[in-house]
Amino acid sequence: MSAQSFPPPIDLAIIGGTGVYAFPGLRNTQRHEVATRWGQPSSAIVTGEAAGKRIAFLARHGERHTIAPHRINYRANIDALHELGVRRIVGVNAVGGIRHDIGPRVLAIPDQLIDYTAGRISSFCDADGEPVLHIEFGEPYSDALRRGLLDAAKRAGVAVVAGGCYGATQGPRLETRAEIARLRRDGCDLVGMTGMPEAALARERGMDYACIAVVANWAAGCGPDPDAPISLDEIHAHLAAASGQVPVIVRELLAG
Repeated sequence: MSAQSFPPPIDLAIIGGTGVYAFPGLRNTQRHEVATRWGQPSSAIVTGEAAGKRIAFLARHGERHTIAPHRINYRANIDALHELGVRRIVGVNAVGGIRHDIGPRVLAIPDQLIDYTAGRISSFCDADGEPVLHIEFGEPYSDALRRGLLDAAKRAGVAVVAGGCYGATQGPRLETRAEIARLRRDGCDLVGMTGMPEAALARERGMDYACIAVVANWAAGCGPDPDAPISLDEIHAHLAAASGQVPVIVRELLAG
């Protein structure tokens, strides 16, 4: 009897945010419909080969962007990746820029976050029979994976901002000027809607997690023209331009 063959391990998973609904150029792809105790993930998980490694991709908002930030089943997404054997995750998140040097089309690799969300199921512990985990979360992103992304970006010649604090808001609406002023006072450099509880759930499952923040717009009241309204057309244009650099960084990370 021949030995049973198993697929090679998945080196990395990408969770794509707004404007990132697939990973270009994957070879030998397979779609996985993974059922979890927590329900269905946002989309099928696509696995394939890039830079000689096996990776997985999941569209956070669904493949047609049909799931609002506060309605995402973050537990199912993280647990489905865990069930497939993923141990490292890069979350790609569309954000608004608050700090003066983090404007549209900039990529940032944040090192801190503040959670302003409300009413989201934020832990696997919030279920009968699950052990209560008090995860250490002083550094919410994996240092090794962050440094890997920064080194990969440097090798690839892609400019990124190293560090910064991500403020996670509830959405789906954009924030008021007063809310952004509060976030700035709190020390936030970026604002997005999907950074939490995703990062904490990955930590609960023992998975390395880091974020590539893609700046889609100046946050309300920020930038060189703080009175300018935020245009959705401009947001989509900025995301399309900046998101194209994400696969370049990821492939260099895999090759490194």
